[in-house]
Amino acid sequence: MLDQVRIVLVNTSHTGNMGSAARAMKTMGLSNLVLVDPQALPDGNANALAAGASDILASARIVPTLQEAIADCALVIGTSARSRTLSWPMLGPREAGAKLVSEGAKHPVALVFGRERTGLTNDELQACHYHVAIPANPEYSSLNVAMAVQTLCYEVRMHWLEHQDGSVDEQDDVVEYPSAAAQEGFYQHLEQTLLQTGFISEGHPGQVMSKLRRLFNRARPEAVELNILRGILTSVQKPHPPR
Repeated sequence: MLDQVRIVLVNTSHTGNMGSAARAMKTMGLSNLVLVDPQALPDGNANALAAGASDILASARIVPTLQEAIADCALVIGTSARSRTLSWPMLGPREAGAKLVSEGAKHPVALVFGRERTGLTNDELQACHYHVAIPANPEYSSLNVAMAVQTLCYEVRMHWLEHQDGSVDEQDDVVEYPSAAAQEGFYQHLEQTLLQTGFISEGHPGQVMSKLRRLFNRARPEAVELNILRGILTSVQKPHPPR
């Protein structure tokens, strides 16, 4: 199951952080690393700081966009150190670890970390179902990316270990959720339909689409439910003969 948990680093600038993150992952039994548009490729410094986890770096997938990194994931949790203008469903580290383990039993899941200085953009955070924040000391909450990776991977491992005795089987309780690519397709379909009906203006969707993303991410429609919603949108788009 731990292979289903994907650690995604977005636009990392320091190669040493890639290596330290790989080390943090390996100590917790995770190995699935994706680098999104890194500012530099893993190098000798990255391998040195990986300290025996260079195999994680060597097998890391490098992609140009976050959407490509999470396309097949049915659960995406983004790390956020600060509140944003548009609030989003929040989880604590332990809740995040529990969700990743529970849903990772059935489909790929992702934990997304942002840039060293600025974190994830609002658009990137809106691609996530939940946000997670580590409750660090408010007077000094400066967490290195690799430290954050270590903390959250630890929570994943602790929850995974709790269920290794077979006393709790969560696999049968996990519903089938749509992938991130399918959900993004729904949002594009929704925006096209709202443009067609005149509910939003072309080029000026404003906060409407952001609020709708938040609504549907919070509701988390199942795969079948998302298909129904898309069917409704298609019926709205079709020309109807006058009665």
